[in-house]
Amino acid sequence: MIGEKTVQRISSTRGFAKVAPHVIPALDRAVHRLTRGKVILSAQMLPGVILTSTGARSGQVRRSPLACMPEADGTWILIGSNFGRPGHPAWTANLLAHPDAGISWKGTDIPVRARLLEGEERAAVWQRLLTFWPPYATYQSRVEREIRVFRITRR
Repeated sequence: MIGEKTVQRISSTRGFAKVAPHVIPALDRAVHRLTRGKVILSAQMLPGVILTSTGARSGQVRRSPLACMPEADGTWILIGSNFGRPGHPAWTANLLAHPDAGISWKGTDIPVRARLLEGEERAAVWQRLLTFWPPYATYQSRVEREIRVFRITRR
């Protein structure tokens, strides 16, 4: 089995950033569908959810497998790292336009509301995220944009 430090090192590479966005979400969606929502493949590295949001421009339902940081208070933190690639991921624009969404968490569908974290609140959460998954620091160092961080709460 590959160790956590090795996985973190691999996920910090530029090659991973090029390949992962095309492969990991497709695998996650397929495995999630086949297991009726009980398994997300990438959750073997980090906890994960399937976010169901409304497209910012299209208004269509969008499903995005995402890593998350569960919080002790029952909320989740979603990180728009885009694997350290230049643009914000589309799902972040969807949540800004339509904050009411849903997640599949460990096979349970939960209606949620998203809130973009800013200022001191974001800074405090960002420090916890860097402890939780150190490659986020590498992702941030590669891009000029501030990586969007959302708190997801049950509605």
